[in-house]
Amino acid sequence: MAVDYTVIVIYLAGMLAMGWWGMRRARSKSDFLVAGRRLGPAMYSGTMAAIVLGGASTIGGVGLGYQYGLSGAWMVFTIGLGLLALSVFFSARIARLKVYTVSEMLDLRYGGRAGVISGVVMWAYTLMLAVTSTIAYATIFDVLFDMNRTVAIILGGSIVVAYSTLGGMWSITLTDMVQFVVKTIGVLLLLLPIAVVKAGGFGEMRAKLPTSYFDPLGIGGETIFTYVLIYTFGMLIGQDIWQRVFTAGSDRTAKWGGTVAGTYCLVYALAGAVIGTAAKVLYPKLGSADDAFATIVKDELPVGVRGLVLAAALAAVMSTSSGALIACATVANNDIWSRLRGRTVTGDGDGGGDHDEVRGNRVFILIMGVGVIGTAIALNNVVEALTVAYNLLVGGLLVPILGGLLWKRGTAQGALASVAVGGIAVIGLMAGYGILANEPVYYGLLSSLIAYVAVSLATPATDTAVLDAWRERLAGREVPQPVPASR
Repeated sequence: MAVDYTVIVIYLAGMLAMGWWGMRRARSKSDFLVAGRRLGPAMYSGTMAAIVLGGASTIGGVGLGYQYGLSGAWMVFTIGLGLLALSVFFSARIARLKVYTVSEMLDLRYGGRAGVISGVVMWAYTLMLAVTSTIAYATIFDVLFDMNRTVAIILGGSIVVAYSTLGGMWSITLTDMVQFVVKTIGVLLLLLPIAVVKAGGFGEMRAKLPTSYFDPLGIGGETIFTYVLIYTFGMLIGQDIWQRVFTAGSDRTAKWGGTVAGTYCLVYALAGAVIGTAAKVLYPKLGSADDAFATIVKDELPVGVRGLVLAAALAAVMSTSSGALIACATVANNDIWSRLRGRTVTGDGDGGGDHDEVRGNRVFILIMGVGVIGTAIALNNVVEALTVAYNLLVGGLLVPILGGLLWKRGTAQGALASVAVGGIAVIGLMAGYGILANEPVYYGLLSSLIAYVAVSLATPATDTAVLDAWRERLAGREVPQPVPASR
């Protein structure tokens, strides 16, 4: 294992070095939070694919393939579909807004009254997303070093917190690009063909497994529908995803670079399912489906290759973890703390010097990072934490965000009612039906939609000046945002 350990240590050292290099480039708030809004197509595509394909997509995707066969690809496939929809239909308009958070977009659209409550919901989502990624370090480091769970979480989490705090989005962008390359080589080019060959090829796999393993819909129509609601729609509105859209250097980069990343996700989804199916042939009686990835890597790959593939898994976890962490800190600082202090910033203008802005955001990343590590140590169930995160996001924020982009009659009161009703419904239904039930997101989303439409129609239309300023920003022409008289 010495060679494998060397590969992993070099990889981790490289991540810290990228953080130090990124620190030298992060001289303004824009640099620190959105990489100066100047990423080109290649880097944008790679980093976008890196953030959406995390530990759940890699380890969990292989686990679903082990449990259901090729239809296990649906979870990651719906993530790819969501990214494609975001890139084709919305990303150019989102990038032109020149904001830092989803709540800032809601303020622009509805006239400055939707920020804190939507910020709290988005903060809870990004926190849980960061926590689930951090928990996954325990699985990987256990395979590598037979390490205690708590120590593994602290080690992996500390590295991510360190490079994220140092250079912000520049560091995360650079590390994500490396992680994208490592994942592509480790999972698609090495593990996938080796797993299929070790299982005897597709013919042998078909002979040894039930036909349901090769049914594209074998996982069940209701499950696929739930994946679409949670992950496809979740990709459209998540702060971690939007913050990457904000890094695009142009509308064209946001649209076509994201389309390439979404297509890559579809390929990655199928690869994970095939690897899991091969693992089912090789190890038909594993105690847990989520052990399939670690088992096939540990037992079937040659020295050196094994280290690279485990580095790929680590890369998948770190890319999502770092993206969720900076999103969580950005929301906590911009949408909650700044508003509680009575200072609202919408767009690239800031309320202090660049140095103070960067320093303040560094402090928030450090604080949120410590909180994420502590929460990850306290929690055990990754799936439940991730389900809570996406149920809150989709149930509470999908309707007011898409409604703001697509329906001009939507009002601030309707948006606030939608967030409150949807969020409370999701929490109450999870308590009643269970966290992993499908009903909370179904009924939470429906109640959010009803509240949004009913309250919007029952209240005065959004001020014309606010809508005019909103349309100007969507067109890429920055104008001062009108402040409603009630503020």
